[in-house]
Amino acid sequence: MNKIHMKILLKNAKILTLKNENIVSGEILVDGNKIAQIAQKINIKADRIIDCEGNLLMPGFKNAHAHSATVFMRGIVEEATLDSWLNDYVLPLESNLKPNDVYHLSKLAYLEYLESGITGVLDMYFFADAIKKACLDIGMRSAVLLTPRNNNLNKVTTLSTDCLVNEILGFHADYTSSVADLKRISQLSNKMKAPVYTHCSETLNEVKNRKRISHVTPVEYLNNFKLFNYGGGIFHGVHLSKNDIKIIKQRNVFVCTCPTSNLKLASGIAPIKELTQRGIMVAIGTDGAGSNNSLDMFKEMQLVSLLSKYRENDPASLKAFEVLKMATINGAHFMNMNKSDILAKGKFADIIMIDLHAPNMRPSHDIINNLVYSASKANVMMTMIDGKILYYKHKFYLKDDIKKIYQNADKVIKRLTKKN
Repeated sequence: MNKIHMKILLKNAKILTLKNENIVSGEILVDGNKIAQIAQKINIKADRIIDCEGNLLMPGFKNAHAHSATVFMRGIVEEATLDSWLNDYVLPLESNLKPNDVYHLSKLAYLEYLESGITGVLDMYFFADAIKKACLDIGMRSAVLLTPRNNNLNKVTTLSTDCLVNEILGFHADYTSSVADLKRISQLSNKMKAPVYTHCSETLNEVKNRKRISHVTPVEYLNNFKLFNYGGGIFHGVHLSKNDIKIIKQRNVFVCTCPTSNLKLASGIAPIKELTQRGIMVAIGTDGAGSNNSLDMFKEMQLVSLLSKYRENDPASLKAFEVLKMATINGAHFMNMNKSDILAKGKFADIIMIDLHAPNMRPSHDIINNLVYSASKANVMMTMIDGKILYYKHKFYLKDDIKKIYQNADKVIKRLTKKN
């Protein structure tokens, strides 16, 4: 289906570019890995023409926080707090991981991303090189976090800015990082003028323990190391003080909310309305399958909106379009994927098609409202990344055999979990 370089014409579509809320009828021409033209009618010879049959074309979702390879823990640990989940189950299981395990498990997760319309992911896990190889072999656009846990940062002098796989700096969390780790990352960040990413203020216990040890909040503690001089992002940000929010705003730090994971581990509900009112950019992530258990951005969008309404006791606390931008544009900017944020000439062709004819999308009084409140990954008809159609009408089009991906992942899962 995918040649090295080809022109693909997507015609007879409804188009949501996300430059604004307008949805128009028209066509999109993809030339190689870029969007070449968006118009009401395009008269040009293309290698392939796809009739969208009135369905919606829009930018793909950006999963701004994931531990993709943790799919091996899906459903294995339930009804546990974050402290118990992490220390009693996750870390012991992860101690047996090998680079090839992460490679095969990541590929399994990417299949779920593709069928969910996710065209970009910020991946944080062990063995960064194995993650990058999996991304390239599948064709998944990714920002891979280089951390003391997955890479020897002493050897890092530059960060890769490859068009498909980027490298970014970070660390797991302040409570799992030594002072030497934090100083080294700060030194690298300030030398390369690079943003830094980490888990932060996810639970009340985390905040209380940092205050007990250092007499400051986690955000204040990290800021003291000058880690956010060039911005960056924090994952979760559930329990933030007024001063934390002030620092986050001043340092141009993004917040990635992961509502399903936070609910499942009883961590709390992030103050999304307050963050957005202060002009802080919020993105959305699934977290890992070990604490979610699905990797579905439709579910996350619904929860971001509904939880904000509940938390603020205000049904108008977040507009659907604002939530949709969090899952697409904001996520792209969070991951430094600015060329994949909207549909426009010259942008990377990371495009998804949504079935508007399905029962759950009828009637179409407001398509944006339907996307946030009614749609599911079953409505994803096509996922295109970098100009290549990797998923179309519920079938994968990859260079890897799908059964082989499943078989390789199953072997790893059986060994790690010691299940027959």
